[in-house]
Parts: sequence; structure tokens; C-alpha cells
Amino acid sequence: MEGSAARPRTRIQAEKRETILEAALEVFSTHGFRGSTIDQIAAAAGMSKPNLLYYFRRKEDIFTTLIQRLLDTWLAPLRELDEEGDPMTELRSYIRRKIEMARDFPRESRIFANEILQGAPRILPMLEGELKQLVDEKAVIIRGWMRSGRIARTDPYHLIFSIWATTQHYADFDVQVRAVLGPDRGGDGRFEDAARFLEQLFVEGLKPKA
Repeated sequence: MEGSAARPRTRIQAEKRETILEAALEVFSTHGFRGSTIDQIAAAAGMSKPNLLYYFRRKEDIFTTLIQRLLDTWLAPLRELDEEGDPMTELRSYIRRKIEMARDFPRESRIFANEILQGAPRILPMLEGELKQLVDEKAVIIRGWMRSGRIARTDPYHLIFSIWATTQHYADFDVQVRAVLGPDRGGDGRFEDAARFLEQLFVEGLKPKA
């Protein structure tokens, strides 16, 4: 069972867990944590409630597993920000990967946004721990680029927040984006258009002043 130090999982057990997590992702992204139930998740997974509870004892355990996976995925592009790389290339790559994640993981983004709007009651330790530590480390790198004159001086934390806000908008407000762009521009190309615009916005704004 989840959280136990039991024998290694069999292939079938691993597949069952993945089925549950995929079903839970759909349920949580549609109804939020509070509006979702174990019964709904079991039904979406095509299994009985007792069978589901063999793998996860509580709804909270499923949610926490999904959020931890999400954070691991969400933070991977930031972890790859390389101090030795060219700052503009590194920032372009970060922005583009964040836009790709908005395109590829909209359900995960909605779950995360809903949790934050509720005050992050289930993930605050992750935010104050793993997330803060990583952002602190990358802020040091960005400040180093500033001191060496490779990018304009700015607040590294608010730079990172701004990249998060503008890229994640295309996941959390996708319906609004498509509605405003209309059928001619609201297709899959909207993500490429967004990536090019945000690269221009941030990179041009961060070029060192002569």
C-alpha cells in the first residue's frame, strides 16, 4: 500500500497505480480537490473503491503524489538554467520549455493553480522547502549575470515570477485565450506565437544597457 515499506511493486501493481493517478488527474482538474471523491476517482479508473484503497489509503495520498510529480516536472526547466551558459540563450530556453509545458500539461497546471488559490494547505511545505531553495539558487545565478554585465539589472525573483505567470496563463486561461484569438489564431500555433512573443518581451527587456 501507499507509504508502506513493503515488497517492490509488481508490473501489474505499477500499472494499476498509474491508472488511478491518470483518473485522479482528470477528476481533480475538473472538480478540484474538495469537489472530488474517492468514488469518482475509482469510477474514472474503472475499478472498485476497495481495490483503489489497496493502492492509496486516502484521497490526500493520491493528490500529494500528483502534486509531487507535477512539481518535479514543473521545476525541471528551472533546474537546467545553467550558470555557465549564455544568459539570453538560457532564458529563451526556459521560457520556451514553460510554454511547452502549458501546452502539454494543462490539467496538472489547473490542479496546481486551484491548490494555490485555496492557500496551498496540502503543498505549503513543498513550496517553502524544495521550491524556495531552487529559486534562491537560480536567483544567485541571475544576480551573477547582472554583476558581470551580461543582462540588465532587475529583481531575479520577480523575473522568475513573471515568467511563471505569463507562460502558465496559456494553460490556466486556455479557454479565454482561444476565445479571444478566434478560430483563425486559436489553434495549436498559439503556443508558438506565445513563445516567440515572450522570448522577445523578456530577452529584449533584459539586454544590458549600452
